[in-house]
Amino acid sequence: MYQILLVIAAYLIGSVPTSVWVSRSFFGIDIRDYGSGNAGATNTYRVLGSKWGTLVMVIDMLKGFLAVKLAFLLPDYAIDEFARTNFQIALGMCAVLGHIFPIWAQFRGGKGVATLFGLVLGVSPWTALGCVGVFLFVLYLTRFVSLSSILASLAFPVFILIIFNVDNHAYRIFAVVVALLVILTHQKNIGRILRGNESKVPILKYRDKRRDRRRGEL
Repeated sequence: MYQILLVIAAYLIGSVPTSVWVSRSFFGIDIRDYGSGNAGATNTYRVLGSKWGTLVMVIDMLKGFLAVKLAFLLPDYAIDEFARTNFQIALGMCAVLGHIFPIWAQFRGGKGVATLFGLVLGVSPWTALGCVGVFLFVLYLTRFVSLSSILASLAFPVFILIIFNVDNHAYRIFAVVVALLVILTHQKNIGRILRGNESKVPILKYRDKRRDRRRGEL
């Protein structure tokens, strides 16, 4: 009974439509009517700028992080690490589903990458830091949040299966499923990247302008 209540709570936490509420409260718009039409941090970066995009990303990550920590409310899971990890994954995935299909926003949400990261951060902090390193490195090179998210998600099963060799079959399967899920939800972005018309986030733009000027002088 308590497990079911926590699962519902995790879904409701994930359902908080951060970008929709931010765009409506501070700009009088629905973020889903602009840019890619997605209610996530990447589209918020594109439409509202880096400050608001960062805010949305942090809150969306917290949703996944808080959801997995609900497991500690049950004494049995607080003691049994193996059972706790599996239950945390279940709670985190409910939060991700809530983000993708939020009950508070007509079930039209984002892609769940930030919430997924919050899940991983809550369950396995070192793995999360490794994925962050991949994400930031790709973002620095390309300024494509979508590509950074895809490659960071592909790095996730590499960390779990090979680098840290986690001895939990459910977690190993979960890592592979996450990578496939992120690729599946980013098919349109992959198509735009291949066509050369994927939008870049407004960071490091001054670096790019200086680089373009130097190229023009050569």
